[in-house]
Amino acid sequence: MEYNDFLTLLKERRSCRSFASAEKVSAEDIEKIIRAGQLAPNPLNLQPWSFVTITAAETKKALRQAGEKAKQMVLDAGGPGWVGGFNIDFFEEVPLILAIVVDPKKGGLGDFFNQLTGSIQAGSACIQNMMLAATTLGLSTLWFTFFDPADVRPIIAVPDNLEIVGLLFVGKAAGDVPTSRRRDPVVYSDSFGV
Repeated sequence: MEYNDFLTLLKERRSCRSFASAEKVSAEDIEKIIRAGQLAPNPLNLQPWSFVTITAAETKKALRQAGEKAKQMVLDAGGPGWVGGFNIDFFEEVPLILAIVVDPKKGGLGDFFNQLTGSIQAGSACIQNMMLAATTLGLSTLWFTFFDPADVRPIIAVPDNLEIVGLLFVGKAAGDVPTSRRRDPVVYSDSFGV
């Protein structure tokens, strides 16, 4: 693959918030997306991830309620006002939600030197791979983290000793997905701030 082809793929991956609900994600595509996630780099090849596929309307409705509760928590805590208008109707539209769950005990050697996020980093790389794979399959995605894990755990039966890295919404976009602007990178030489 040429660098420009890869750059095109990265640009085609966009955060979608409007899905064509009638367009289901095939079992074959789900398997391909999860397999791509499993190829992500991870500490000591411990592969800390597991996945929950969510298609049931009642489960999606419960997750939406957790998202609405999170919105209210932000507003009650004096967070930005725009949160109140953040529309999460896509919970009802999206045909597939993938929950990416990691085991913090599979984070590598970071425990020895105060770097305790190895499994979260691996889970994040896993999600990135999954989003790129979905893009190559003509699907759109949204990496959703706007929830309190304590509210989501019981909905999808995630044990307390595991962490939910995010919910990945997957489906066909309902229309064009706008691009997001990227700021110029901040790059320093040899030390931060220089």
